[in-house]
Parts: sequence; structure tokens; C-alpha cells
Amino acid sequence: MNPSDLQHVEFNPDDFSGRVRLFPIPNLVMFPHVVQPLHIFEERYREMMQDALATDQLIAMPVLQPGWEPEYAGRPPIEPWACLGKVVLHNKLPDGCYNLLLMGVARLRLEEELPAVRSFREARAELMEEFLPKAEGECCKLRKQLTSIFDGCVRRGEAPHAVRQLLATELPLTTLTDLMAYALPLSSEVKLNLLAQPCAKQRAEILLELLDDRVASAPSSQSTGDFPPPFSTN
Repeated sequence: MNPSDLQHVEFNPDDFSGRVRLFPIPNLVMFPHVVQPLHIFEERYREMMQDALATDQLIAMPVLQPGWEPEYAGRPPIEPWACLGKVVLHNKLPDGCYNLLLMGVARLRLEEELPAVRSFREARAELMEEFLPKAEGECCKLRKQLTSIFDGCVRRGEAPHAVRQLLATELPLTTLTDLMAYALPLSSEVKLNLLAQPCAKQRAEILLELLDDRVASAPSSQSTGDFPPPFSTN
């Protein structure tokens, strides 16, 4: 599947109930407008998948806070921001595991984790509304600056080569900032700050400041790879 085909996944915020299934994993910050392959094998997350596929196909991906290892089988603390994703493709394997593609559709602020009634975790969450500058000229300028810098990152091997076909499509600033935040080798802390920022202009300015500081001197820290990236396992 071409990544550009996934930009048309339908999600109506009015249909969001405010209750989300949680699939927390360490060191992976998911963003709207991007796709993440996942391999589901734990029994609790198989139940989560069955529930999602039978209803709204929605799963939230928060990040586990540092020090999660001793409590992994339970309910270790998670960051308060998450990406809401929709299952766009899935394959149930003979052993009951799942391979799937999850498309990010919205930012979430996690308000409270709900009492355990199933094997997987759930929370009450609020959708974060996306903000854009009213001036189209300002968006266009920021988009051109980011596209130029991002293309340089791709050529130096700091981002997957396959994203170049997306850069040629004049992506909206909202999509471009999220794609860059996801694909570039930034720290989890920086990525979480970008996920928590609902304003595309602010995200663009943060990325420009970060990349301007490193673009001339930083060596390649990530080899080229596929887009979407390889499967992440629970």
C-alpha cells in the first residue's frame, strides 16, 4: 500500500465516545497522518484488537514513562498525551496474533485511566483540536522551509527515502509537521512535546529551530529505511 493512499482514512470526531483502548509501548511516539505497522501477540492486546475490530477500529498509543520495565505486565505509568489511531489493514494469524497497520487520526489528552474491567487498559480522553494560521501565505512559507530542510535530512540518510514522494505532493502544514516529527531521529522527549502541541505553526517553528541548529553539523544518526517503518511488537 502506498503511504499517500492512507491520507484519506475517514475519522469523524463527532463519533468519538471519549473512551479509548490503550496500547502503551516504550520509545515510540505515534503521530496523526502517519502509519505504523504493529504485531500484536500478547493475550490482553489480542482481546483489545477483537474489541476494536468489532466496533470503531480505534486504538490509542500512549508512551510508557521511564522505569516501566518492572511493572510492564500490570499498569505502569504512561505519558498524558497519545495519538488516536484507526486500524486500516489487519491480518489475523493462525496462532491468534495480529499484523496490522494503524493510521494516526487525532491527538489525545488522556484525562484519567478507567478501572480495569478487561484485560487491556482503557482511559477517558479528550480530542485536541488542530489549529492552523489564518494566513495562507504564512503556512506556505513555513511549508517551503520545512520541505527544504526535510529533503536535506532524507538525502543525508536521517529519514527514509520513501518520504520524498510525499514531499513532492505539497502536503498541508499539519501533515508535514507530524510526518517530520515522526520520521526524524529526535528524542522521545522532543517528539512528545510536538505531539502535545495542537498548533501546526508552533510545531513548524519548533522543528525549524531544532533542525537549523543541527542540519549543518550533525552526522547521520539513522540509516535509510522503509516507509512505513518495520513492524513494532508489543
